[in-house]
Amino acid sequence: MGNSQSSHKISAQDRAILDMKNQRDKLRQYQKRITVITNRETEIAKACLAKGDKQKALLALRRKKYQESLLSKTDGQLEQLEKLTSSVEFALVQKDVLFGLQQGTQVLNMIHKEMGGLEAVEKLMGETEDARRYQQEISDALAGQMSNEDEDEVEDELEAMEREVVGLPDAPNKTIVGEGTLPQVPRTELDREEEKLQKQKERARQRRVALEAS
Repeated sequence: MGNSQSSHKISAQDRAILDMKNQRDKLRQYQKRITVITNRETEIAKACLAKGDKQKALLALRRKKYQESLLSKTDGQLEQLEKLTSSVEFALVQKDVLFGLQQGTQVLNMIHKEMGGLEAVEKLMGETEDARRYQQEISDALAGQMSNEDEDEVEDELEAMEREVVGLPDAPNKTIVGEGTLPQVPRTELDREEEKLQKQKERARQRRVALEAS
C-alpha cells in the first residue's frame, strides 16, 4: 500500500511542468482577451491624432506597447523554462525554474491588472476630470517601466500613424538649386543609422526632461 502511495507522489519536476502548463494556458487566455483591448487602443490613438491630440494618442500607444511587451516577455520566459526542464537534469536547474515560475506568476498578475477592461480603455480619450486623473495615473505608472527601445518603437508607430491619419508628408528630399536642379544624393545605410541614433538620443533627452519636470 505504501508503494502505491509512493508511485502516485508528484515529483518536484512534475509539479514544475504542471505549473508551467497552467501559466501557459493562462497566458494564452490573456493574449486573446488583451488583443481586443490593444486593438481598441490603436483605434483610440488614431482618433486622438485625427483630433490633433498627440499626447493622448501617445499614451494609448505606450499602454498598448507595455501590455504587448509583458505578454511577449512572459511567453519567452516560459519557453526557456520548458527547455531547461526537458533538456537538463532537473535537480541542476530546479532553483532557477522555481524562481522563474514565481516571477511568471507575478507578471501574469500584472497583466491581469493591466487589462482593466474596455471601460478603462475608453477613459484614455475622455475629457472629464475623472478621465484626466486616470490618464495621469497611467502615464505615471508607465514612467520607468518601459525600455528606451520600447519607447522608440512607440514613437515610430506614432509617426507612421500620423502620416496615415493626418496625411503628413515624409521628410522632403533636399535639392541643390543653381543653374539646374540636382537630384538628392542617395542616403547610405550608415546615414540612416546615424539619423536613427540622433533621433533616439533626442527622444531620450525629452523623456528625461519630462520625468524631471513631473
